[in-house]
Amino acid sequence: MHILLTGATGYIGKRLLIVLLNQGHEVTCCVRNPQRFSVPDGYEDKVHVLKYDFSKDFSEPLTKKPIDAAYYLIHSLSTATGGYKASEQLTANNFVKLAEQLKCKQVIYLGGIANENKLSEHLSSRQGVEEILKAGNYNTTILRAAIIVGSGSSSFEIIRDLVEKLPIMIAPKWVNTKCQPIAINNVIEYLTGVLNNPKTFNKTFDIGGPEVFTYKQMMLLFGKARGLKRYIFTIPIMTPRLSSYWLYFITATNYKLAVNLVNSMKIEVVCKNDDLQQILQLNLINYEEAIKRAFDKIEQNMVLSSWKDALSSSNNIDDWNMHINVPSNGCFTDDKLLTIKASKEKVQKKIWSIGGKNGWYYATFLWKIRGFIDKIFGGVGLRRGRTNVDSIKPGDALDFWRVLVADEKNSRLLLYAEMRLPGEAWLEFTIDLVKGVHVLKQKATFRPLGLSGRLYWFLSSPFHYFIFNGMANKIAKG
Repeated sequence: MHILLTGATGYIGKRLLIVLLNQGHEVTCCVRNPQRFSVPDGYEDKVHVLKYDFSKDFSEPLTKKPIDAAYYLIHSLSTATGGYKASEQLTANNFVKLAEQLKCKQVIYLGGIANENKLSEHLSSRQGVEEILKAGNYNTTILRAAIIVGSGSSSFEIIRDLVEKLPIMIAPKWVNTKCQPIAINNVIEYLTGVLNNPKTFNKTFDIGGPEVFTYKQMMLLFGKARGLKRYIFTIPIMTPRLSSYWLYFITATNYKLAVNLVNSMKIEVVCKNDDLQQILQLNLINYEEAIKRAFDKIEQNMVLSSWKDALSSSNNIDDWNMHINVPSNGCFTDDKLLTIKASKEKVQKKIWSIGGKNGWYYATFLWKIRGFIDKIFGGVGLRRGRTNVDSIKPGDALDFWRVLVADEKNSRLLLYAEMRLPGEAWLEFTIDLVKGVHVLKQKATFRPLGLSGRLYWFLSSPFHYFIFNGMANKIAKG
């Protein structure tokens, strides 16, 4: 079958793509930034890339090849703290036009469980998207899920942050809301199981795991699975705003996502039926087993996708492409040029492993302080870390940086700062051959915004000298 996949660079999309290819399907991936998308090795003849931004006014597709089915995996959960309903409606309407032009026979949508009369803006918006998709000239299959448990999922990482960092939690009352978590493996099985399945045409299904818990129970079970004893006490006076700040400061989430999560966590998300599980005869994975599988992937450094690598985990980047070309006019720079004392391969591996648990090789405590200050001022801080220990790709989040270029062949890594700054900043590493000798070039570039930006650079210059100089020396030694 020929399948159209939206959200191909997202948490679900990356995992679904591999399964679809393994099943022998041909897949056209809709992406806003093709440079962020990597075709899985060995499937170059089965994957096509279609550059398309559904958030803009509808434009003619660059392909006219008919498709058999399409997956709609586009969400705006963390792109705004309100008012994103109109944006999601525009995106869905543009998708419907594209699907109809490509003579799509089935559209599959993954949304959220919405069985309560009073819904959050987030869940209400998802329902609105469902209605738009159903109006298209094709068969629709709507899947509704609650919390998805898997390595790299936003829900999993937030619970992990809370449980591993806080032995005692003073939590808001929404931790007593009921939820039916589902393992990522089962989500992918559901998404592929309904493909071209007439029994699922023009129907809506709730999908969940075999158990129902409160969020409090989920956190305590998470602690048990990790061998951690945790105590959670609830208080009724914590407002949604305070709850959002609580999540924001303790976990890796940004404030916009925290607000939307808190508003949704007040709503019970439990399946009304298990019709689809009966149709597909799936073996559902329980919550504790899902946690174990997630950590198996983490410990093996085999996390395929993470919510943190989505651009929506940023606070200030809008167009990834516009930052790839580092400016030179009106900028301050800090340049280091050092002869490499180890092998080129060893130094490049060290560059590719920077950040996250590996730290920044010199004065990491100062980086942590900068991350804490960034968090206070509404930035992303250092808690995002990195998805994998020693592999990195364009578009990945790297602490409070975003990877713009990760060119191993030409030994070039370019990072763009997503921290709160009175300006814009880039950090670039390259390894060049100069007169028969390999040299490390490390360049920090800062484009100030007004007088405050210039003042920031001059005040921080003494710290930059020691930090950047020390970091370059450590890297050059391999």
